[in-house]
Amino acid sequence: MLRSAASALVCLVVLAGCATAGPPVPAPQVPQAPKPVAGGELRVEVAASGLQHGWDIGFLPDGSALVTQRPARLALLTGGQVRPVAADLGDVLVEGEGGSMGLLIHPRFAENRHFITCQTHQAGGRAVDVRLVTWRLADDGASAQRVGEPLVTGLPVNPSGRHSGCRPGLAADGALLVSTGDAARPATSQDRFGLGGKVLRMNVDTGDPLPDNPFASSPNPNERLLLTYGHRNPQGVALRPGGQVFVSEHGPDRDDEVNLLRPGGNYGWDPSRGGTEDSYDESVPMTDLRRFPDAVPAVWSSGRAREAPCGAAFLTGPQWGRFDDMLAVTALRGTKLSLYAVNPDGSVRGTEVPAALDGTYGRLRAARQGPDGALYVTTSNGDDDKILRITAG
Repeated sequence: MLRSAASALVCLVVLAGCATAGPPVPAPQVPQAPKPVAGGELRVEVAASGLQHGWDIGFLPDGSALVTQRPARLALLTGGQVRPVAADLGDVLVEGEGGSMGLLIHPRFAENRHFITCQTHQAGGRAVDVRLVTWRLADDGASAQRVGEPLVTGLPVNPSGRHSGCRPGLAADGALLVSTGDAARPATSQDRFGLGGKVLRMNVDTGDPLPDNPFASSPNPNERLLLTYGHRNPQGVALRPGGQVFVSEHGPDRDDEVNLLRPGGNYGWDPSRGGTEDSYDESVPMTDLRRFPDAVPAVWSSGRAREAPCGAAFLTGPQWGRFDDMLAVTALRGTKLSLYAVNPDGSVRGTEVPAALDGTYGRLRAARQGPDGALYVTTSNGDDDKILRITAG
């Protein structure tokens, strides 16, 4: 049961990760009221229930799926049944937005049975960092064991768990991409020697920076990992067939964003006001073009609306009909799924919200297309959370 192309220049820049300037990113369109999706165009069914804050989904070669749950839990979904996966998660800090978060199935899972999780880490009850951990799933799927040392450590953490967002994705060239939150620290996003408020690009097996990263020649090991910086709390990473990479990102009390990544790009979030403000000043622009004239503008902004966008995935395949190549983004505060019509250059020409997913299931978090071509979305309400299977009607 579980189970468009970009322009050539954009594809080269995003896939290669080179330090040279990419093509101009279109300015964001003026926020507009989304068009409703006609009833019957999309079908929603509950694929599973009984979860608690399902954060991410990863599909296995046999069509089953692993699910991370924020309160330090792993589950295996098979045949509509949810089975717990035993794993040593005692060092996970479960506080506020922190816990077990993003998940990526290793591209060679059929050979090594590895998967990678993002998790907030504590020692003796003290918040330490956010880290990426590699696991091996037992042959029977009932348990998982850690593999070696953490892939990456040192992502900043707030003791309250605020802005812990960490979502991995696998680029078309095999690079591991990871979005990271700024931990609500004022100077983090603009600090290129730190790992918060960034999108990182690394080797999926070692966590090492890739040699064609934008800052690969930096003497600082953290800076060598950076693909982009100046983010606030990006929680969705969507890979478009053809090479473009988009992230969905939480604004403060306004200006949630969808951003098209440009290697080396600064996305303009700076609540420290250039290091002159010690507090986390959220009155600054989400993309501060006055302070950073070369900052990359968003391709879409919510304006005054507060959506808290989260998971993001492109709908791909003929089974989607007119929705093929649309970007699907979940919303926590907005309690809906939004569909973005994206031009070949990455600009957004319009949005739609399916009535069947507009406030009907509460807070929506993960979004992943399954091997059966359907879109799978998790709810994040905290009680009897669900996995929704969405198909074209």
